[in-house]
Amino acid sequence: MQTHDVLVVGAGLAGLRAALEALRAGLDVAVVSKLYPTRSHSGAAQGGINAALGADDSIERHFQDTVKGSDYLGDQEAIEILCQEGPATIAELEQMGVLFSRTPEGRIAQRSLGGAGFPRTCFAADYTGHLALHALYQQLLRLGVRVYPEHHLLELAVDDRGCHGIVAWDLASGRLKGFRARAVVLATGGYGRVYAKTTNAHACTGDGVAIAYRAGAPLADMEFVQFHPTSLCGKNILISEAARGEGGYLRNRYGERFMARYAPQAMELAPRDVVSRAIAREILEGRGLDGGGVALDLTHLGEQQIEARLPQVRQLAMTYAGVDIVHELLPVEPAAHYSMGGIRCDVWGETGIPGLLAAGECANVSVHGANRLGGNSLLDALVFGKRAGARAAEIARTRPLGDAPCLAGAIQRWDTEVRSLCSGAQGEPVAAVRRELTTLMTEQVGIFREAEGLERAREAIETLAGRYRSIRLESGPQAYNYGLIDYLECGYLLEIARVIAAGALYRKESRGAHCRLDFPERDDERWLVHTIARWSPEGPVLSTVPVSITRFPPAGRKY
Repeated sequence: MQTHDVLVVGAGLAGLRAALEALRAGLDVAVVSKLYPTRSHSGAAQGGINAALGADDSIERHFQDTVKGSDYLGDQEAIEILCQEGPATIAELEQMGVLFSRTPEGRIAQRSLGGAGFPRTCFAADYTGHLALHALYQQLLRLGVRVYPEHHLLELAVDDRGCHGIVAWDLASGRLKGFRARAVVLATGGYGRVYAKTTNAHACTGDGVAIAYRAGAPLADMEFVQFHPTSLCGKNILISEAARGEGGYLRNRYGERFMARYAPQAMELAPRDVVSRAIAREILEGRGLDGGGVALDLTHLGEQQIEARLPQVRQLAMTYAGVDIVHELLPVEPAAHYSMGGIRCDVWGETGIPGLLAAGECANVSVHGANRLGGNSLLDALVFGKRAGARAAEIARTRPLGDAPCLAGAIQRWDTEVRSLCSGAQGEPVAAVRRELTTLMTEQVGIFREAEGLERAREAIETLAGRYRSIRLESGPQAYNYGLIDYLECGYLLEIARVIAAGALYRKESRGAHCRLDFPERDDERWLVHTIARWSPEGPVLSTVPVSITRFPPAGRKY
């Protein structure tokens, strides 16, 4: 059994930034990750990081744009912290060695992304997340952090005194491991793989969210799932919002820039929820391309600008679609992209379970509300990852290590569970259940929703859960047992799907990324609240808590 002062689960930007802050406090810090850190999904972020650096911009404008973009569901106390910390976050990344793109005068270049009133997104071509992830990991290596890669979180060791550690599955050895810690920070990312059409990596199965939920941590706003407007049609590889930020157009089958119908002022740079619904509407009403989707037109930008600002987008289009965006239109379609909901926590990452904190996409603090603005996700991960690491260090200085029996009992339960699961193959393949689940979520709990489809989805999810419980896996060597991992991840997705569908049915309004065709209007009188979900054997128990409104009361949201 391993023992550390602070244990960070997850090695994306939020996890690495939390670990760095706790290390700087002089504590024994370890990172547990299902992937090697530089393969974390943060590395796929292309567009950039928001910060009010321009002479004509301000933290106040960033704050106001984020509140409006959230459709007034974001907690304004948290949003103000996010925006205030933006400039210092960029300065810190630059000091770590992130090579941001520059203007001819040598300043950090900034581009416009959807929903912003000013070009405030700092970027490194379209590799921003990749470079930031590597820079942070280099800092951790320099400070001697202990990393446990390819260790899959199975359970939080929680009793009435709080969280005392975790149980993990070591993929390489095929063994269970226990980790004791004074403070645990969950930074396990999102759950986009609950949908069939998603830009998320295969590892984004919501493990930490589902496990924290089962351990008693409340989840918030799970019905709000962001669909990115532009993924590669048919393959759903992300085509960065930077492509529209650099001046790209969206066209339907008739060549029309159709965003003029939906957001006549912002056009292609309207928030993602607005653009995704517009594309989906064009397709549903027969104005999409013959092969599906709509066209992203970058041909007017010229090769020089594309190579300087969008080299990865061009490479992805050529490799996976056979399209050179310098000369040809690229077919794109919306796909599930970001999880606005997650583990409910305060502005220091504390979840209400003593010793357990959360940061990044797995957390709901809530700075994104009903819809996240492009460029705010990496900022969220870095700002609140840092704060969670600082608070974890404070907790670890005074909180005693929990009793080993709490953790030992969890390990024993999992040993019994794994033996039972791997007792010989029977029933249907895990892949069949997962495929039906993700297809169901895409069709019934996607961009457009209504009561009848949501009710069907909830019933179908329970049927799938019953089939899932009857599955048994082949016996044999446990090292690199990906069959077991697939089984566990399917269980997490089923748990999360339950909460998303229940929350979507519960919230009888349309707001941000949640669009109810049977309740098409925003309802501030009844639904200017966060949806809270708590685990029970019968399914999620839903309630609401007020939104924190400090300076900007709800207003119209037009672009």
